[in-house]
Amino acid sequence: MKDLSNYRKSYEKDSLLEANLPLNPLELFNNWFKDAENSDGIDEANAMTISTISESGYPKARVVLLKQYDASGFVFYTNYNSEKGKAIAFNNKVSLSFFWPALERQIIIKGIAEKTPNEVSDAYFSSRPKGSQLGAIVSPQSRVIPNRAFLEENLTKLKQENAGLESLKRPEHWGGYTVKPLEIEFWQGRANRLHDRIVYENKNKNWERNRLAP
Repeated sequence: MKDLSNYRKSYEKDSLLEANLPLNPLELFNNWFKDAENSDGIDEANAMTISTISESGYPKARVVLLKQYDASGFVFYTNYNSEKGKAIAFNNKVSLSFFWPALERQIIIKGIAEKTPNEVSDAYFSSRPKGSQLGAIVSPQSRVIPNRAFLEENLTKLKQENAGLESLKRPEHWGGYTVKPLEIEFWQGRANRLHDRIVYENKNKNWERNRLAP
């Protein structure tokens, strides 16, 4: 067994104090996201982990990309027939998390996932490069396939069939989800493992703020 008990890091880059906090967590999220975007140590600030629970009762976490956010929620896109899509259809209570180690920050969001309107998914799909559109159509996401050649051959065939088109139509099984937040927790690393944790909870459309022990 590899022993990792001596791994140590002291977190001392910033603090999270009530005197500097906004009433609305989306304002703080936006500020932190901008910091992550502008950080040289973060390649994809919009990479986030989504955790779902399937009919088997097991949770599963995987990384997806945040594509839009505003007061109504956090939007990502996927194949509705994928493992995550089926899990959301079974239980649409999900968790999103962002971890930006270069800033010693983490955000955890609990919320309800709902499909975006068709026109929103259509608009985003049409904005994607044609190669990404082709990939979304070709891949039977989460299904067992015989080999890599299966994907490559189907991609080549689809390219030939649509060679004269600049953009493709969004397939019905692919689109967006908006995660409507019920709780947003902000974690800022601090020295001696006494980290700052501030949680906002949505209480009847009003945000209630509390500090949690680290």
